[in-house]
Amino acid sequence: MFVDQVKVFVKGGDGGNGLVAYRREKYVPMGGPAGGDGGNGGDVVFEVDEGLNTLMDFRYQHHFKAKRGENGMNQKQHGKNSDALVVNVPPGTTVRDADTNRVIADLTEHKQRAVIAKGGRGGRGNARFATARNRAPEIAENGEPGEELDVVVELKLLADVGLVGFPSVGKSTLLSTVTAAKPKVADYHFTTLAPNLGVVESQDHRSFVMADLPGLIEGAHEGVGLGHQFLRHVERTRLLLHVIDMSGLEGRDPYEDYVTINHELSSYDERLKDRPQIIVANKMDLPDSEDHLEMFKEQLEEDVEIYPISTATRQGLDELLFAVADKLDQLPKNEEPMEEKEERVIYKFEKEEAPFHVTRDDDGAYVLYGEKIESLFKRTDFSTDQSINRFARQMRSMGVDEELRKRGAKNGDTVRLLEYEFEFVD
Repeated sequence: MFVDQVKVFVKGGDGGNGLVAYRREKYVPMGGPAGGDGGNGGDVVFEVDEGLNTLMDFRYQHHFKAKRGENGMNQKQHGKNSDALVVNVPPGTTVRDADTNRVIADLTEHKQRAVIAKGGRGGRGNARFATARNRAPEIAENGEPGEELDVVVELKLLADVGLVGFPSVGKSTLLSTVTAAKPKVADYHFTTLAPNLGVVESQDHRSFVMADLPGLIEGAHEGVGLGHQFLRHVERTRLLLHVIDMSGLEGRDPYEDYVTINHELSSYDERLKDRPQIIVANKMDLPDSEDHLEMFKEQLEEDVEIYPISTATRQGLDELLFAVADKLDQLPKNEEPMEEKEERVIYKFEKEEAPFHVTRDDDGAYVLYGEKIESLFKRTDFSTDQSINRFARQMRSMGVDEELRKRGAKNGDTVRLLEYEFEFVD
């Protein structure tokens, strides 16, 4: 089964907790704090494996979670950092944030890597908090949680040549004739339900990758037929072979077919109309094909190369493959015009996000939220008084107490942060 789009959940590993510990060794009086730091959590990394050509593995595994870092140890020993969780993906994979649609990574080259979810930083042990005033701190931090998010993983095939055209015009037959690929071939529409790839070698030993893609119909750019599954794969091809049935046996006009398919391509993405294209006039061995080809040339306004062929008799195939190889030699090998957009980097001042925000629930409780204060809360170890007092001082320095007073908070009022509740003390 060919799978080219999935939604998965990824989570970086949590950081290990720091340790509260002291040296208790013979002949070492007042040994001092010796709690080590926690290790960093592992990242979730996607890596390109050119041996893959589908997202099949993601169909059966939708959660990818890296391991957490080890906790800190005695004698100031650092907890072990966790290794990254490496997930193999095929070349041509794009990763987007499912909530914002932001492109996180565009992976095209073998062994190319991208960090999709970062692991959390390990918490500091009490040895890191020793000062001249507090030589035996009972403070240690919990590890930071790793990033977690839902991502959409999408595959856009990397092929030199893409075969486009209506169903049953002979695209699959052409691919099976010039390559070792064995796509399904039958005398009915939508025989091809998934893209097929094959390597073509011309008589002068030049090779390129050709993709037979599901047939287009009118309205494909709006999701009609298989269009929404097919069109994303056109984006990566360097050259399009527009296969047209010149026999007219199905009652369609070749020129109208040509115009309709090009309209669907440009409607999906305006830049596709500028993609280099060669017209393949197929089924020239059938009656009336020559007359239809002459009429087609008369109606054709733009200057496009036309190669009459017959996949049944192999007529014209060598000339077509030579022309394709020549055209590919003129096109940049690694150009990806659909993905690489001209961008200008503009640096501008952005106001720093507030460390916290305050709202009120229906029951009158004050609710604190914000990335900075939530991160601080998660790193705090509430099992020791010193850590609790330190958290209270940090909130006070942020201005939380002052803001709550402005909002009318009084002694005994409930304050919520994440899933926890506190009592406000003025």
